Amino acid sequence: MASLPKFFSISAASTYKQCPRKWKHRYIDKLPDPPGEAALVGTFAHHVLEVLCEKEPAKRTTDEAKKIAREIWPKTASNKDFQSLNLSEAEEKEFRWKAWTAIDGLWKLENPAETDVLSTEKRISVNLAEVPFYGIIDRLDQSNTGTIVTDYKTGKPPKPAYRDKALDQIILYAAAVESETGELPAKGRLLYLGKESLEIEVDINQELISNSTDQFSETWDDLVRDCDANNFDTDTGPLCGWCPYAGICEDGQKEIRKRLEAGRMRADAPALQLI
Repeated sequence: MASLPKFFSISAASTYKQCPRKWKHRYIDKLPDPPGEAALVGTFAHHVLEVLCEKEPAKRTTDEAKKIAREIWPKTASNKDFQSLNLSEAEEKEFRWKAWTAIDGLWKLENPAETDVLSTEKRISVNLAEVPFYGIIDRLDQSNTGTIVTDYKTGKPPKPAYRDKALDQIILYAAAVESETGELPAKGRLLYLGKESLEIEVDINQELISNSTDQFSETWDDLVRDCDANNFDTDTGPLCGWCPYAGICEDGQKEIRKRLEAGRMRADAPALQLI
């Protein structure tokens, strides 16, 4: 029997649904999964915006954001995950430009000086539908209609057909806020920053809350079953090419080779270096 985690986050649930074996390697076996460049760009941008939105509204300017970015950059540059990227001087410059593009993207979607920010990086741990939920909410805002749950994204926005699915995360955050405070947030927002800036907004209601928490609970129940049986199946597909555990996964290696032979695996897939 494998031990259940004390908490279940949205990212952990996403990993489990993507591939139960991958979840096991990351959360039970504690095998390393170093973040890639895109994730580190996002982390840096999030940090800058967190510090910015903690300041009084009048100071939430692009000039102030640049100042914050300069101040916290040395910490990022000395981080072992960043250093493991082994970026050249030109590549590091590109990294910083990508991060700034994401940071500056906030002003394309809103004026942060006019936003009533209640909290940033809100850590929340509650019981959701009998699941020990844990999450970190980028921002809670106040509006005339109630609380707004805001989450930043630095990747590409989803295509229209997948936008409702992308909102599951923000709806679960809203459910967690309601569980902790007794107040149902009025809205949820996903802010996609960067070149393809986009805001996806949803009015929160109990039907959405119920649907999202039910799905989250079903995922947890499946995880409990797998932990009890200590059996975690693989779910192979194109993402095997980006799995950090491909080197120890026979099913993943077979999938990668099959896709290579069929010409359906990108040449830059990181897992190719592991098999």
